[in-house]
Amino acid sequence: MAVSKEKKETLVREFAKSQGDTGSVEVQIALLTEDIRALTEHFKVNQKDFSSKRGLLIKVSRRRRFLQYLEKHDSAKYQEVIKRLGLKK
Repeated sequence: MAVSKEKKETLVREFAKSQGDTGSVEVQIALLTEDIRALTEHFKVNQKDFSSKRGLLIKVSRRRRFLQYLEKHDSAKYQEVIKRLGLKK
Protein backbone atom coordinates (compact mmCIF):
# COMPACT_ATOMS: atom_id res chain seq x y z
CA MET A 1 0.00 0.00 0.00
CA ALA A 2 2.75 2.45 0.84
CA VAL A 3 4.47 4.32 -1.94
CA SER A 4 8.03 3.16 -2.58
CA LYS A 5 10.99 5.28 -1.53
CA GLU A 6 12.14 5.71 -5.14
CA LYS A 7 8.72 6.95 -6.25
CA LYS A 8 8.65 9.46 -3.37
CA GLU A 9 12.11 10.72 -4.28
CA THR A 10 11.12 11.23 -7.91
CA LEU A 11 7.96 13.11 -6.88
CA VAL A 12 9.93 15.32 -4.50
CA ARG A 13 12.51 16.06 -7.22
CA GLU A 14 9.78 16.80 -9.76
CA PHE A 15 7.68 19.15 -7.60
CA ALA A 16 10.30 20.73 -5.30
CA LYS A 17 10.98 24.44 -5.56
CA SER A 18 14.65 24.02 -4.63
CA GLN A 19 17.14 21.32 -3.65
CA GLY A 20 16.04 19.56 -0.46
CA ASP A 21 12.52 21.00 -0.52
CA THR A 22 10.20 18.34 0.89
CA GLY A 23 7.62 20.42 2.73
CA SER A 24 6.24 22.80 0.13
CA VAL A 25 2.55 22.60 -0.65
CA GLU A 26 3.17 21.29 -4.16
CA VAL A 27 5.31 18.39 -2.91
CA GLN A 28 2.80 17.49 -0.21
CA ILE A 29 -0.06 17.50 -2.71
CA ALA A 30 1.92 15.25 -5.06
CA LEU A 31 2.78 12.78 -2.28
CA LEU A 32 -0.80 12.67 -1.01
CA THR A 33 -2.08 12.12 -4.55
CA GLU A 34 0.26 9.16 -5.00
CA ASP A 35 -0.85 7.70 -1.64
CA ILE A 36 -4.50 8.14 -2.63
CA ARG A 37 -3.93 6.36 -5.94
CA ALA A 38 -2.18 3.46 -4.17
CA LEU A 39 -5.00 3.13 -1.64
CA THR A 40 -7.60 3.24 -4.40
CA GLU A 41 -5.89 0.28 -6.08
CA HIS A 42 -5.79 -1.49 -2.71
CA PHE A 43 -9.55 -1.10 -2.32
CA LYS A 44 -10.23 -2.76 -5.65
CA VAL A 45 -9.02 -5.99 -4.04
CA ASN A 46 -9.93 -5.37 -0.38
CA GLN A 47 -13.36 -3.78 -0.30
CA LYS A 48 -13.92 -4.42 3.43
CA ASP A 49 -10.75 -2.78 4.72
CA PHE A 50 -12.48 -0.06 6.72
CA SER A 51 -9.41 1.02 8.69
CA SER A 52 -7.56 1.91 5.52
CA LYS A 53 -10.67 3.58 4.16
CA ARG A 54 -10.60 5.98 7.10
CA GLY A 55 -6.95 6.75 6.31
CA LEU A 56 -7.88 7.36 2.68
CA LEU A 57 -10.58 9.85 3.66
CA ILE A 58 -8.11 11.68 5.91
CA LYS A 59 -5.59 11.91 3.06
CA VAL A 60 -8.24 13.15 0.62
CA SER A 61 -9.34 15.89 3.01
CA ARG A 62 -5.73 16.95 3.68
CA ARG A 63 -5.06 17.19 -0.05
CA ARG A 64 -8.27 19.18 -0.53
CA ARG A 65 -7.18 21.68 2.15
CA PHE A 66 -3.73 22.01 0.58
CA LEU A 67 -5.33 22.61 -2.83
CA GLN A 68 -7.64 25.26 -1.39
CA TYR A 69 -4.65 26.99 0.20
CA LEU A 70 -2.67 26.90 -3.03
CA GLU A 71 -5.62 28.19 -5.07
CA LYS A 72 -6.09 31.09 -2.66
CA HIS A 73 -2.42 32.11 -2.54
CA ASP A 74 -1.07 31.23 -6.01
CA SER A 75 -3.73 30.39 -8.58
CA ALA A 76 -1.23 29.96 -11.43
CA LYS A 77 0.74 27.36 -9.45
CA TYR A 78 -2.57 25.72 -8.50
CA GLN A 79 -3.54 25.31 -12.16
CA GLU A 80 -0.09 23.91 -12.98
CA VAL A 81 -0.20 21.35 -10.16
CA ILE A 82 -3.72 20.25 -11.09
CA LYS A 83 -2.68 19.75 -14.71
CA ARG A 84 0.57 17.90 -13.87
CA LEU A 85 -1.17 15.51 -11.47
CA GLY A 86 -4.19 14.98 -13.69
CA LEU A 87 -6.74 15.97 -11.06
CA LYS A 88 -10.30 17.00 -11.89
CA LYS A 89 -10.85 20.62 -10.93
